[in-house]
Amino acid sequence: MPSKIDIPRKSIYRLSIYQRCLSRLKENGVETVSSDALAKAAGVKSTQLRKDLTYFGQFGTRGLGYNVSQLSRTIGDVLGHNRLQPVILVGVGNLGSALLRYGGFRKEGFEIVAAFDVSPNPARVAETNVTLHNIDKLATFVNQHHVKMAILTVPVMAAQSVSNLLVDAGIQAILNFSPTVIEVPEHVVVNSVDLAVELENLSYFIR
Repeated sequence: MPSKIDIPRKSIYRLSIYQRCLSRLKENGVETVSSDALAKAAGVKSTQLRKDLTYFGQFGTRGLGYNVSQLSRTIGDVLGHNRLQPVILVGVGNLGSALLRYGGFRKEGFEIVAAFDVSPNPARVAETNVTLHNIDKLATFVNQHHVKMAILTVPVMAAQSVSNLLVDAGIQAILNFSPTVIEVPEHVVVNSVDLAVELENLSYFIR
């Protein structure tokens, strides 16, 4: 498989979409799928789907299409879904607490193994299996448990300083829910989710 640096980030994103489509096909007992059908389900052109998959090898049989289970396993290996990927969450406010209670992460191969806050409130993690720690324990935990991914749900004013702490601890990927741009070194990947911006974007299409 080519080095990750040679693979466009948008292709990696689309792999997740393909994986969800394949999961639905498996649930419905479908064993093979054509590139046209899979592309249509994913909302992309079939030429784009085939191009994305060629980064990881040759798949499918002409005239027969893709074996759903085999392609799903391969994409799962690429995305790390076939083993639980440990993730930490920093900032256990309303949004952070809600994310801790979301059951879909584990299904997709991710497990929130710990949460951190400057003022830990045990009530925020009630009815979850997630342990809550003071943020000063973060670096030690990350090192001991070999965690590489983090979810950031802290207030705007704390986002950059906490990001610096995550990077220094060895975190390589951050899912940022704080509505601000954070600066990180080139080797760290950040995906930002600004809910207000997304709603603002949708509002343009309302008539």
